[in-house]
Amino acid sequence: MADIESQTLHSEAETLRDEAATSRRKRAFIVFGAVLALLAALFLGYRWLTGGRYVETDNAYVGAETAQVTPQVGGTVKAVAVSDTQSVRKGDILVVIDDSDARIALAQAEADYAQALRRVRQTFATARALGNQVSERSADIQKMQAQVSIAAADLERARIDLTRRESLAKDGAVSGEELSSARNAFASANGALAAARAGLAQAQAARGSAQGQEGANAALIEGTTEATNPEVLAAKARLDKARLDLARTVVRAPVDGVVTSRAVQVGQRVAAGATLMTIVPVGQAYVDANFKEGQLRTVRPGQTAELVSDLYGDDVVFTGRVVGLSGGTGSSLAVIPAQNATGNWIKVVQRVPVRIALDPQQLKAHPLRVGLSMTATIDTKGR
Repeated sequence: MADIESQTLHSEAETLRDEAATSRRKRAFIVFGAVLALLAALFLGYRWLTGGRYVETDNAYVGAETAQVTPQVGGTVKAVAVSDTQSVRKGDILVVIDDSDARIALAQAEADYAQALRRVRQTFATARALGNQVSERSADIQKMQAQVSIAAADLERARIDLTRRESLAKDGAVSGEELSSARNAFASANGALAAARAGLAQAQAARGSAQGQEGANAALIEGTTEATNPEVLAAKARLDKARLDLARTVVRAPVDGVVTSRAVQVGQRVAAGATLMTIVPVGQAYVDANFKEGQLRTVRPGQTAELVSDLYGDDVVFTGRVVGLSGGTGSSLAVIPAQNATGNWIKVVQRVPVRIALDPQQLKAHPLRVGLSMTATIDTKGR
């Protein structure tokens, strides 16, 4: 009898425990359901408040305006100062080209410049000499004009004397010898006048020749100085080019960045314009995010963005700013664009690249590399 009562009591206790456990499970399910309902309500409320405020894509990649390093003069490479993955600063020496030919060309240009300068100085000196010659010929003309005047006066005097003696000779007052002397004096005066006039003409011709030479010489230097003469300027330009070619035998980094794709070796003969290496300015990296066309309805330049890279994960969130939208979709700007005007046409949602600028300070703290994957989220209400 006692055993039966004990078993009954034990069974009742187990029943009570089961009921209590069932009650606790029900309360737990109720609490769990309430939490889920609250979370769902919060999520729906957030979506309702934001109204699609954020647009996101994981089709985004890091880019940069890379700089190809090309020599501006050809020659044999004498030294290569950098290697792949090396960081460089703008102005650092990258490649040195043998400068022997450039130095010879510079010496020749210096000699040509000095010779041109001497020729121009000689031309200026000639101009001064020709000016003096013109003045001298003008003085000669004045002298010959005076001689012509004297000869003309002598001729007139000899004519008057001859006329007087001829009139006196009729009366026998003048001897034949005096008449002959008068006639000879008249002829001599006439010849002297002709000689004076010929000398005047010669002096005038000499002055005309000197003036012509002066004009021809002046055309070479008119409106210029020794330093601004065209011949000197041309020689100076060749000299400057030779100096520039010599300086260009040292190839320097055009921007700050990281050396990539180095394709030059010591002893290699390179031509002007050949690509030696590429400099990637990682400090000026940006992100091209390819959003679906339906996501771009409210995207505008100046809006803020958050970006997460696969390299650093969610621990590093980059902040950026929308710079602008591409002028065409990725497929339309491809090398081989899609031909949609065919019978097999299938509509495909297009993507438009959106350029996002990154914070330089964040790039300095967490450098990125061109081509890395990013996840971009744009706040379309940010502006």
